[in-house]
Amino acid sequence: MATADQDRAATRRRRLLWSGILAVAGLALLVVGLTIADGTAAWIEVAAAIALLVASYAVQYLARRETLYSSDERP
Repeated sequence: MATADQDRAATRRRRLLWSGILAVAGLALLVVGLTIADGTAAWIEVAAAIALLVASYAVQYLARRETLYSSDERP
Protein backbone atom coordinates (compact mmCIF):
# COMPACT_ATOMS: atom_id res chain seq x y z
CA MET A 1 0.00 0.00 0.00
CA ALA A 2 1.42 3.36 -1.02
CA THR A 3 1.79 6.12 1.52
CA ALA A 4 1.00 9.77 0.98
CA ASP A 5 4.71 10.57 0.64
CA GLN A 6 5.14 7.93 -2.05
CA ASP A 7 2.09 9.27 -3.90
CA ARG A 8 3.48 12.82 -3.77
CA ALA A 9 6.88 11.63 -5.02
CA ALA A 10 5.27 9.72 -7.89
CA THR A 11 3.16 12.73 -8.84
CA ARG A 12 6.24 14.97 -8.75
CA ARG A 13 8.24 12.57 -10.94
CA ARG A 14 5.35 12.32 -13.42
CA ARG A 15 5.02 16.11 -13.61
CA LEU A 16 8.75 16.55 -14.11
CA LEU A 17 8.71 13.89 -16.86
CA TRP A 18 5.89 15.71 -18.69
CA SER A 19 7.70 18.98 -18.19
CA GLY A 20 10.79 17.54 -19.87
CA ILE A 21 8.76 16.14 -22.75
CA LEU A 22 7.06 19.50 -23.31
CA ALA A 23 10.41 21.31 -23.18
CA VAL A 24 12.04 19.00 -25.72
CA ALA A 25 9.06 19.29 -28.06
CA GLY A 26 9.07 23.07 -27.67
CA LEU A 27 12.78 23.35 -28.37
CA ALA A 28 12.49 21.10 -31.43
CA LEU A 29 9.66 23.23 -32.82
CA LEU A 30 11.61 26.39 -32.09
CA VAL A 31 14.66 25.12 -33.97
CA VAL A 32 12.56 24.03 -36.94
CA GLY A 33 10.60 27.29 -36.92
CA LEU A 34 13.73 29.42 -36.84
CA THR A 35 15.85 27.44 -39.32
CA ILE A 36 13.79 25.40 -41.78
CA ALA A 37 10.23 26.72 -41.86
CA ASP A 38 9.33 29.69 -44.01
CA GLY A 39 6.62 32.33 -43.89
CA THR A 40 3.46 31.75 -41.90
CA ALA A 41 4.42 28.21 -40.94
CA ALA A 42 7.51 29.53 -39.20
CA TRP A 43 5.50 31.97 -37.11
CA ILE A 44 2.99 29.29 -36.17
CA GLU A 45 5.76 26.89 -35.15
CA VAL A 46 7.56 29.53 -33.10
CA ALA A 47 4.31 30.50 -31.35
CA ALA A 48 3.55 26.83 -30.60
CA ALA A 49 7.10 26.33 -29.33
CA ILE A 50 6.79 29.29 -26.97
CA ALA A 51 3.46 27.95 -25.71
CA LEU A 52 5.01 24.53 -25.07
CA LEU A 53 7.98 26.06 -23.25
CA VAL A 54 5.69 28.15 -21.04
CA ALA A 55 3.57 25.07 -20.30
CA SER A 56 6.74 23.17 -19.41
CA TYR A 57 7.74 25.92 -16.98
CA ALA A 58 4.26 25.88 -15.42
CA VAL A 59 4.36 22.12 -14.88
CA GLN A 60 7.82 22.40 -13.30
CA TYR A 61 6.56 25.16 -11.05
CA LEU A 62 3.66 22.98 -9.88
CA ALA A 63 5.98 20.06 -9.15
CA ARG A 64 8.39 22.24 -7.18
CA ARG A 65 5.63 24.03 -5.29
CA GLU A 66 4.20 20.69 -4.20
CA THR A 67 7.62 19.69 -2.88
CA LEU A 68 8.21 22.99 -1.05
CA TYR A 69 4.85 23.19 0.69
CA SER A 70 4.31 19.50 1.42
CA SER A 71 6.62 19.77 4.46
CA ASP A 72 4.17 22.25 6.07
CA GLU A 73 1.51 19.55 6.22
CA ARG A 74 3.67 17.11 8.13
CA PRO A 75 3.60 17.03 11.94
